[in-house]
Amino acid sequence: MLRKRPSRLALVSDLDQLPRTPLAPDADDHEVAAWAATEAGHLLLQVRQQGLEGRELKDAGDQAAHELLMKLLGEVRPDDVVLSEEGKDDRRRLHSDRVWIVDPLDGTREFSEPPRDDWAVHVALWEKGDLVAGAVALPGLDVTYDTGRPPAVPPSTASRPRIVASRTRPPAFVQALVEHLDAELVPMGSAGAKVMSVVRDVSDAYVHAGGQYEWDSAAPVVVARAAGLFTSRVDGSPLVYNQDDVLLPDLIVCRPELSQQILDFVREHGTD
Repeated sequence: MLRKRPSRLALVSDLDQLPRTPLAPDADDHEVAAWAATEAGHLLLQVRQQGLEGRELKDAGDQAAHELLMKLLGEVRPDDVVLSEEGKDDRRRLHSDRVWIVDPLDGTREFSEPPRDDWAVHVALWEKGDLVAGAVALPGLDVTYDTGRPPAVPPSTASRPRIVASRTRPPAFVQALVEHLDAELVPMGSAGAKVMSVVRDVSDAYVHAGGQYEWDSAAPVVVARAAGLFTSRVDGSPLVYNQDDVLLPDLIVCRPELSQQILDFVREHGTD
């Protein structure tokens, strides 16, 4: 007998009934980011248990987390604008002093392949020209990294550098970089999971070129900065957010001591 599966709309229709962790009335933006990302992560774990598979599971997760983040941020920061991967681009953001940049579910492929844990929820705040707060939740690991309590990056435990890259479509130049640095290639999903792998001493650098958007990197980058890691585009220029065109196709996040070697390699060899 076929089991009737819940629709995506059914999954997000009970947001008001979801148990929530209380947020202090005077919570600052760092706390809001961590709270919102964590709550969305909890919801995604529930969605994962609904009996959905493949595209249905991916779509249900995207929608549920997006709806919850929009609701939570709308309640606690009603005057701010939200730029979400899963929402319509609210062009008011270009004239706003405060814009939340969120990826409700980063790594949908990995999310749809239980028990993989390399997927994330991104919540970042851009204010008057730069990122100022953010959080990356890794629900599969039951941890949220945020700028209010910047993570302490431990000394590297590896004998040679570890470069993390996409497990399904790693840029060709990254393999050349790995060989140049006599490094180890670490395949992984979600951009948030990759950046946090540097924070966690699972890798030492994340280098990417070939296509991303602001929501893919905003929260991971602001958390990485707070942790003391190096962040830039692959040509060494700053990562700039809340732009008219939200395409932000490349980045470097690494331990500071590796930054010059990586930048020198890219300048000499390019990313083609």
